[in-house]
Amino acid sequence: MRRFSFALLAALLIFAWACARKPDISERPIGAVVHIHAPLGLPPVPVPASNPETQQTIDLGRQLFYDKRLSRNNSVACASCHDPQTGFTDGRPHSVGVDGKTGTRNAPTVVNAAYMPLLFWDGRSPSLEAQSAMPIANPLEMDQGHDLLVSHLNADPEYRAEFEKAFGPGPATLGKVEKAIAAFERTLISGDSPFDRYEYGGDKKALSPAAIRGLQVFLNPQKGNCAACHTIGAHYALFTDGKFHNTGAGVDGEGVLTDMGRFGETKREADKGAFKTPTLRNVALSGPYMHDGSLKTLKDVVDFYAGGGNSNPEQDPEMKKIHLTGQDRADLVAFLNSLTGEMPANAGPPEVTVTRAAK
Repeated sequence: MRRFSFALLAALLIFAWACARKPDISERPIGAVVHIHAPLGLPPVPVPASNPETQQTIDLGRQLFYDKRLSRNNSVACASCHDPQTGFTDGRPHSVGVDGKTGTRNAPTVVNAAYMPLLFWDGRSPSLEAQSAMPIANPLEMDQGHDLLVSHLNADPEYRAEFEKAFGPGPATLGKVEKAIAAFERTLISGDSPFDRYEYGGDKKALSPAAIRGLQVFLNPQKGNCAACHTIGAHYALFTDGKFHNTGAGVDGEGVLTDMGRFGETKREADKGAFKTPTLRNVALSGPYMHDGSLKTLKDVVDFYAGGGNSNPEQDPEMKKIHLTGQDRADLVAFLNSLTGEMPANAGPPEVTVTRAAK
């Protein structure tokens, strides 16, 4: 409990500091604006007017995302917890930071995070820009002070030149770091999955019979009822409502919540134990599951929901025991596997970052 409180306090202080910062017009990207292609099954990618996408900011953000020098001891990068080989997660129940420190929650994927109105499991960040700096200073993650990070970047002639290419004359600043990383993360868009080709592309052979049956279970309010939170629209599907729900995950053997979730931000009783609905896109790549990484497989997740989760006073009313046969459960897993889409090009580590890390 002491470690959790310390981590939460640190996150709250970082968030308050980020909100207090005033935007600097000199931190606006320069260069030609580029368009992020939204693949089949996804809507246009939202981009804030204050941070238009340019190739220079995307390239710079990609370098920063994979650079372990953003951490205090040069051991952890953004990509350490958001690895493209594991669906931009880390495959661990809880993330591991500098000196092997273990965090308190599972690393969510950053794929399609551009569509999320709030970031982190508890929604404490209102944007990708604000989110990108928080793990850098968090003592359980990268543990590097923002001022120290900026001084390191400005001492590197190559980075200094790349910041000027992206933002014009002037030194690197934390605001520019935030915008560059966010610009890269907005390119991490994945769609055009077998489900998308079936549902939105008109290819009725794109899904297996089992996955088609699983889709019907997913949609049926009397069966899976999954679409109540993991939404599917007429023209696109984000597979999340972007809201916060208490499913009963993270309850100990005595029925006590071990993590207050959204309540830590809002102080509303109804938000106790509530966590953001994760997208199900590429979910087959991003286990283990739930905010605490407590469920290892997709079958475990289906069984958890079929059992109605774990009862607690603030549990979401949509959570209730449902009757699913063994075939229903297997079909649901088949459907979830059909949500793995194409990954964007140029999403892996750039050669320049690899070269620098070797110095």
